[in-house]
Amino acid sequence: MSRPLRIALIAGESSGDTLGAGLIREVKKRHPDAEFQGIGGEKMIAEGLHTRVSMERLSVMGISEVLGRLSELLKIRSDFYRWCVDWQPDVFVGIDAPDFNLGLEIKLKTQGIKTVHYVSPSVWAWRKGRIKKIRKAVDHMLTLLPFEAEFYQRENIPVTFVGHTLADQLPMSSQPEQHRSILGIDVEVPLLAVLPGSRGSEVKELLPLFLATVGELQHSIPGLHVVIPAANSLRREQIEQLLEPYRGKLPVTVLDQQADLAIAASDAVLVASGTATLQTLLWKKPMVVAYRMSAFSYWLISSLATTRWVSLPNILEQRDWVPERLQEAATVEQLVSDLRTALADQSYRQAFVDRANYWHRELALNADEQAAKAVLSLVK
Repeated sequence: MSRPLRIALIAGESSGDTLGAGLIREVKKRHPDAEFQGIGGEKMIAEGLHTRVSMERLSVMGISEVLGRLSELLKIRSDFYRWCVDWQPDVFVGIDAPDFNLGLEIKLKTQGIKTVHYVSPSVWAWRKGRIKKIRKAVDHMLTLLPFEAEFYQRENIPVTFVGHTLADQLPMSSQPEQHRSILGIDVEVPLLAVLPGSRGSEVKELLPLFLATVGELQHSIPGLHVVIPAANSLRREQIEQLLEPYRGKLPVTVLDQQADLAIAASDAVLVASGTATLQTLLWKKPMVVAYRMSAFSYWLISSLATTRWVSLPNILEQRDWVPERLQEAATVEQLVSDLRTALADQSYRQAFVDRANYWHRELALNADEQAAKAVLSLVK
């Protein structure tokens, strides 16, 4: 009697956890007794993943930040490699986290283990030399965006454009008043969603700036209310601590996860660069994108970049569609000015919604099913 299908997976952050959970769910429809082991978050665990270490240990952003924990990360990867070779999965799926996963995939591939990388590294944006490493690492690449698949086709690397699971999950249109009623916030109240990232380092760097911005914005947007979704329990505790100086001065609602609810109920969003920008686009909410990292990390990334933009909406459009304020440009004064437009300029808001509808249709391809089919195509 043959053993059940075995799939090893690693996701390094919240957005990867969402993709991994959808993939596991679709694979189980075809192989109900399949076994899933690796590293993932709460969503993947809920779908049946046995996680070997906490995903939080992989959630780190920026070059200097990674260097500070390099020995720990290398040990996790080395231990996982030895375990994985012993377990002998039918396929390994590395979800995003390319600096962690690609090196692991190269080693696993030399041991005869099939490898899939889910979410393309931004080779089209910076560090194009990584394509040689990717070719060694992956048997199949799964991309979320159409132009990424075209890039890999030109490089003769097997690829499937799966679309994005968020585009499948989120409605094409919604009624903000329904989401406001869940929060207990009147539909007439100006509401700003603030998303400072899912990593501890991001929240530490960005949330004080975001809160200072909201404090100033109150003067020109009377009655403004703020909602902040916490990515997990650790982030909620961190957010609550950073909110202490604003108690009684700022009307804020902190949610446990529920980023979709926060965005859907809002009039506009102040968001860290990352997958949340795509999530905000799919809810058709005008946004302002801001990000800060260590000076060294920013210098190094900027010196290697070949694209002007960091947010997915602008990368999709290949133009300055939504405001991006990075490093020194991310000031309270600039963010306040940008948010006034996003909240109050009705022609700007309608033009944004019209274009966001186009991209929602382009990306809604039943990504979880497409990803599962591609992964299973490698299994003997």
